[in-house]
Amino acid sequence: MLSRLRSSRLLRVLLALVALAFMGYGLAQNWDGTLEALSRLSWWSVAGAWAAVMVGAGCMLVAWQRVVAGLGSPLPLRVAARVLFIGQLGKYVPGSVWAYAAMMELGRDHGCPPRRTFSATSLALVISLGCAVGLAAATLPFTARSVAERTWYLALIIPVIIVCLHPRVLTWGLNLALRIARKDPIEQVLPGRVLLSTVAWTILGWLVYGLHAWLVLGDLTGGFSFYPLSAGAYAFAWATGLLVAIVPAGVGVREAAMVAVIAPALSTSGVVSAVAVAGVVALVSRLAFTLTDVAWAGIGWLLGRGAQAPVETRASTYAAQ
Repeated sequence: MLSRLRSSRLLRVLLALVALAFMGYGLAQNWDGTLEALSRLSWWSVAGAWAAVMVGAGCMLVAWQRVVAGLGSPLPLRVAARVLFIGQLGKYVPGSVWAYAAMMELGRDHGCPPRRTFSATSLALVISLGCAVGLAAATLPFTARSVAERTWYLALIIPVIIVCLHPRVLTWGLNLALRIARKDPIEQVLPGRVLLSTVAWTILGWLVYGLHAWLVLGDLTGGFSFYPLSAGAYAFAWATGLLVAIVPAGVGVREAAMVAVIAPALSTSGVVSAVAVAGVVALVSRLAFTLTDVAWAGIGWLLGRGAQAPVETRASTYAAQ
């Protein structure tokens, strides 16, 4: 059934449209409050949100570069930006394979074997998912109690995440998934120091990401005490959107999850039109991340222009396939 879902582009597009329709319905139900909240937004909060997302994406770039280097392909940062961000535009195409395919081809152009790019991207994604779930589990019980009560199991996941991030456990788990998918296993275990560096950069990226929702919430509510809620809500929403893999870039799913987390917490804090405010935060978040994807792809293209792997490196890449 999952194979059929992934192989049907029409069905994936329809699911994405359904998710957007539900989001649109939610906005329509609170249209007056949404317009009023949008009218209260200041330019500095929108600009600051975009800047925070740009910096957070830069942290994630460094984390991905560390993983690729740890697996044996030390790409320069400008080349890593080209491979990662141009390839990531494929996530907006329904299905989960296009970003991987684009990154593997771009990596091959710069001397990184496709299977190594695939392994590094999968490892970085697992690490990012673990950090996101950990951040949500550490913040939501104190900021969004109603959501935390329904997702109490997140607290139990933290020690599991810590164990699973051990280099050998992480490699074993990914190799098991690759074996099930009939793919080649990872060539080597990610060194411990590289893993620690990757986790540190990833956590920093998630903490910076939290600033974008915090700035918008602070602008709309007049209070800047919602950073833990903002960081946890976006981490939870991103993880939810990622796990619903058949919807491109988590469109609609991520926004609905953000509203589901933020709105009850704001209502408890006495914020008027909490659902509308949460909806505006979700909309600005999607806009900021979409602009960031385009901007970083352009930056990566400019930085990586003319950068090529040495002849001997390219030759060894093709020999390794």
